[in-house]
Amino acid sequence: MAKLKAIKGHIIYTKVKDSFEIHENSYIVIDDKKIVGIYNELPDIYKDVAIIDYGYNSIIIPSFIDLHIHAPQYLQMGIGLDLELIEWLDQYTFKYEALFSDVNYAKKLYPRFVDALYREGTLRSCIFATIHNESNNVLIDELKKKKLSAYVGKVNMNQNAPDDLLQSTECSIEETKRFIEGSNNTGDSIKPIITPRFAPCCTSELLEELGELSIEKQLPVQTHLSENKKEVEWVKSLFPNNKNYSDVYKRHQLYGNQKTILAHSIYLTNEEVEMASKEKNVYLVHCPSSNSNLSSGIMPVTYYLDKGIKVGLGTDVGAGNKLSMADVITNAIQYSKIRHVYNEEERVLSLPESFFLATKMNGSFFGKVGSFEKDYYFDALIIRDPDPLTSCLSPLERLQRFLYCGSSNSIVERYLEGEII
Repeated sequence: MAKLKAIKGHIIYTKVKDSFEIHENSYIVIDDKKIVGIYNELPDIYKDVAIIDYGYNSIIIPSFIDLHIHAPQYLQMGIGLDLELIEWLDQYTFKYEALFSDVNYAKKLYPRFVDALYREGTLRSCIFATIHNESNNVLIDELKKKKLSAYVGKVNMNQNAPDDLLQSTECSIEETKRFIEGSNNTGDSIKPIITPRFAPCCTSELLEELGELSIEKQLPVQTHLSENKKEVEWVKSLFPNNKNYSDVYKRHQLYGNQKTILAHSIYLTNEEVEMASKEKNVYLVHCPSSNSNLSSGIMPVTYYLDKGIKVGLGTDVGAGNKLSMADVITNAIQYSKIRHVYNEEERVLSLPESFFLATKMNGSFFGKVGSFEKDYYFDALIIRDPDPLTSCLSPLERLQRFLYCGSSNSIVERYLEGEII
């Protein structure tokens, strides 16, 4: 019984995307890292377990997962957002990423980035780092210090970027292998992920070798897809023998052979939508804040969901201007309303759906994470509104208020795999 404990409060989560599960003033019983069950009253067998009671004014929700974020762009948030994607990369992003050739810069910035993830309740994430392994290792060390969980990718580029951010194909692959070997010694919480920046920055040769490496090492993949109309046309000119943008990754074994994150995916052809609907390892990641900031467009998120496609959510910092997944949840709903205004056949994303995407759907990339169902890891946030007048609100109303109006100050406790961190 020593590993057993019970957490008490108003419990809210999503088993399925269409509705919330709400257990008022109830108990979650945890055995070591995983959930045993939820009970209105503790069964006799658990009467002697340690109980942590967060009180009537608290709600307990799954912690957030961010499926698409750029750690080196943390300082870049809010900068240059009057530009579109390609110009923004050229004028700002590449310049800031080059700074990570100096490991001392990484030692200054990455602790702030990781602290911000923790503060916002994002306890798991899929992160783009840079080409610089020494600085990438600093990022991993900071994540471990804060006891956060992440997939971290060494970025690969061998064309169409400044010279100081390019590596030869051979160098890029060797450095990626070295990064993978180092990451394998970090424990289960931090894992490597194959990370071609996006097709325009990689030759066919580099993409092919990264695909082979992903299969050989059984590692997931993260990259970008169809974020911007100019980008889509650029890919057509660079890879004229491929059927479409998704096919570029498919032909290079970077699409669905392992779990695959394809950030943005706004301008998919009908054929690409069908491809994604058939690939259970493919996650199209919606980054609403980023896409509006760079005038990229709005993913047709409900259309994809209704096609049976796995859709996740991401902040995409630094094009996204906040690290808050609560903001992403609400922005995804708001931008779906804009699409609905101009296309009434495309329905609005509901609150439980958006919450589901940020928790259980995003969590599925990591395993049994993001829900409070039996045998799931207990990853949770304890939310308490500092305004005492909110005690008159229902648990669901408190969640809505937190997501739309709250801040990280409302997060009073964070749990990862059953332990307070």
